[in-house]
Amino acid sequence: MGESVKGERYYGWNIVIAAAVLTLITVGMRMSIGPFFLPMLNDFDMSRTNLSTIVAIGMFVYGVGMPLAGYMEKHLSTRFVLLTGALIVFISCLWTISAKTPMSLLLSFGIFLSLGLALTSPVTLTPIISRWFTKRRGQALFYLSTGSMAGIAVMNPIMTILIEAFGWQRSILLFAIVFVLLVVPIALFIIREDVPDGGDGAPTLKEQQEKRKQKALLQADDSSDLTLKEAVKTLPFWQICIGLFACGYSMNLLGSHGIPMLVDHGFTEMTASFAIGLIGLVAIPSTIVLGKLSDQLPRRNLLALIYFVRGIGFLFLVWVTVVFQLYVIAFIAGFVWAGSIALSSAILSDLYGVRLVGILYGWAYLSHQVAATASSLLGGWGYDRFNTHWVSFGSAAIILIIASFVSYRIPEKLQVKKKAVHKEEAWTTL
Repeated sequence: MGESVKGERYYGWNIVIAAAVLTLITVGMRMSIGPFFLPMLNDFDMSRTNLSTIVAIGMFVYGVGMPLAGYMEKHLSTRFVLLTGALIVFISCLWTISAKTPMSLLLSFGIFLSLGLALTSPVTLTPIISRWFTKRRGQALFYLSTGSMAGIAVMNPIMTILIEAFGWQRSILLFAIVFVLLVVPIALFIIREDVPDGGDGAPTLKEQQEKRKQKALLQADDSSDLTLKEAVKTLPFWQICIGLFACGYSMNLLGSHGIPMLVDHGFTEMTASFAIGLIGLVAIPSTIVLGKLSDQLPRRNLLALIYFVRGIGFLFLVWVTVVFQLYVIAFIAGFVWAGSIALSSAILSDLYGVRLVGILYGWAYLSHQVAATASSLLGGWGYDRFNTHWVSFGSAAIILIIASFVSYRIPEKLQVKKKAVHKEEAWTTL
């Protein structure tokens, strides 16, 4: 994995590993609201609908923070965005610990913690990895997704154990300390903006320029010249947004209401947390396999398959009645739980180029969090209103299957109509 074309270890893999570790704790915390849900419900004496509203607002802020993170990364630096996010996370965690009212919990845990986590999310890390990797971009981005899956596998059971031993406030304090101790060294000593020319075995900059010159002489359609405004008007961008909507709807529904749902169905909190953790654990080796396949097979086909199987899995997760069945379903679900975000970002890079991928990914990921907002709210309100989890989890299955069909229709190449370029102009503009 770490060898360059010269037989030396390529430094870009160090960035991938560090980014995966950071994603583990960032996404892991955002996906580990489940263990906090019932303890917070008891301490603040709220209904599920009210606490779900706080969680939903937090998910929306997390989504709004994605385009902001992409914009800051493009105009400032990855390092600056990570350090700013770490500061906001630490302060908001301290504020959450001292929260005494639902309003204070909304501001600290719901809004500011979500904003800080957005700035340290994969959206901030995807552009720099896309710049470091060309030939093996899909593989590198899948390894980044491994951190997200590990976060689900590790953080849910760890947070459940810590909350049972020390309470949810001290667990958040411990998270804040560990978070800062990870983010600051990664940002200062591992992240590098100076990408070597042709470092991962891809064509050098000069070779790429020559290839683009030849291409410009033959055709006038070139997605690399698109502006942000033009890019968001193209159909593939919205097809990716629909897929990410389904991803956010399902993943955050499981992260916020998976444990309460399973507890309502008779499982213990520890059994429920380990089942959800098993999904992330199995997804780690699955991510590595899918990462290799993503550079060999059509990415849209893999993306469609992931959404379809995940949709079927959501139906079985609500049907399950015994522990053995639960673990079998979680094990199977883990194989398709990873990859949707990595594939989406890789497809964006393929279609629109690395110049726009950070901002486009940030805006596309907003649909992910809009869906997370809806599912987080529906998970609590649906149960309070109808006394069943079928409303939320059943709708997730339907949306995932729709996303599967839409993703399969994503074109392999972006078709953009532009004015003809004169032969001499093609050379001078490049």
